[in-house]
Amino acid sequence: MDMQTHVDTDVVVGSSGTTANDVIAVARHDARVVVSPEALAAVAASRQVIEDLAAKPDPVYGVSTGFGALAVRHISPELRAQLQRNIVRSHAAGMGPRVEREVVRALMFLRLKTLASGRTGVRPVVVETMAALLNAGITPVVHEYGSLGCSGDLAPLSHCALTLMGEGEAEGPDGVLAPAAELLAAHGIEPVELREKEGLALLNGTDGMLGMLVMACSDLARLITSADVTAALSLEALLGSEKVLAPELHAIRPHPGQGTSADNMLRVLAGSGMTGHHQDDAPRVQDAYSIRCAPQVAGAGRDTLAHARLVADRELAAAVDNPVVLPDGRVESNGNFHGAPVAYVLDFLAIAAADLASIAERRTDRLLDKNRSHGLPPFLADDPGVDSGLMIAQYTQAALVSEMKRLAAPASVDSIPSSAMQEDHVSMGWSAARKLRTSLDALARVIAVELVAATRAVELRGGLTPSPATAAVLRAVREAGVEGPGADRFLAPDLAAAEAFVRSGGLVEAVEAVVGSLG
Repeated sequence: MDMQTHVDTDVVVGSSGTTANDVIAVARHDARVVVSPEALAAVAASRQVIEDLAAKPDPVYGVSTGFGALAVRHISPELRAQLQRNIVRSHAAGMGPRVEREVVRALMFLRLKTLASGRTGVRPVVVETMAALLNAGITPVVHEYGSLGCSGDLAPLSHCALTLMGEGEAEGPDGVLAPAAELLAAHGIEPVELREKEGLALLNGTDGMLGMLVMACSDLARLITSADVTAALSLEALLGSEKVLAPELHAIRPHPGQGTSADNMLRVLAGSGMTGHHQDDAPRVQDAYSIRCAPQVAGAGRDTLAHARLVADRELAAAVDNPVVLPDGRVESNGNFHGAPVAYVLDFLAIAAADLASIAERRTDRLLDKNRSHGLPPFLADDPGVDSGLMIAQYTQAALVSEMKRLAAPASVDSIPSSAMQEDHVSMGWSAARKLRTSLDALARVIAVELVAATRAVELRGGLTPSPATAAVLRAVREAGVEGPGADRFLAPDLAAAEAFVRSGGLVEAVEAVVGSLG
């Protein structure tokens, strides 16, 4: 969702994991990757363990055996390089549309992070070549379908490994597709000739779903704060009461996210001459739930996001592979590649996003209904009857919310056995991540519609003075290309401009310029 810009600061990859900020810097902003000498030394040490085992007659899974259901077959030394090439070629079986460049770069960077841990047994040249691909802006073609989220994001990672081998297609830094061999040659990168364990090590991780989780957390954080702002604007436009935002009320139910959202709304509304009119011409004892409970719903989303970030941070510190080289030199099989921890929170975030969109749509509908908007014209139309106002904009918003509710059905409760029942329970974490990305795109659009409706409604309240923060938002949305009320305009450009304004963080920035940093 972020606009791509270049980052000048290098991202250093060591043996002890990475950070969310580093993932985003590499995936979205093309930061240069540098592998530390300490990491390369750890990689070389673990490689020596693998080579010692490969020289022995005893079979070792992933080193001198087949994989999955074929792990019982011992592979002779002269066939092992072929085995590693073949696992990459056979697993590169993805289908469907290409996934986004930022997703592929995140996936590659996170695989590099694990390779650099000294737990996978690859040679240093594999690590260095992966870093070279990222720095050259070469992006493998990865497809939508092919991962079950267990034994790693196998097909997506295999397509990346193909590029490392100089095979298949990739996108160059100019965005043009070309044979991988040509792109590597153009950038002076030698294709890797895989040896024992290396093909498997390139495929066996949760990197795709984790990369999408990290980026989703960043996007959702901005969107929740944007929703706090639009909720405050709607409260103001509906002449509601800001008393429900008082910190002492939220202190007695001490969910941290709830308190943060209430504080954000209260700061947006500071100095407003429009709030507190709920006892005027049409007295209300209380505002509707969509107004009064906005901090509780957005706050629950914030707390869900905090949990997801905790899971992501743990996974960013992990070395996910099978088998792994342990610090004492043992090479052991394990189940750490199972994506359940990541899949669960991806699904949980989709639920939080859907509910946040749902309550925003209810506020929009209230602004447009003359029976509930406390004096605003029907559909906020300039000339109701001649002008339909924002009637169909709310239809679009409702359609988006309906889709988000479908996308909130968890992928992680499903499992389709594979590999002749060897891999008999999978996480579907990649699918959870893909639908979450779609859901967050929809959430940005839903918030944009509420923004258009709320700013229009505020402007239609003649004689009442909005808060300084709201006034700043009104100026900023006009500068962003969202026009004011009128009957003879095509609305779609307004909605597109509002969506871009929300996605870019412009809405939050406009408020923070007046009230300081929001939570």
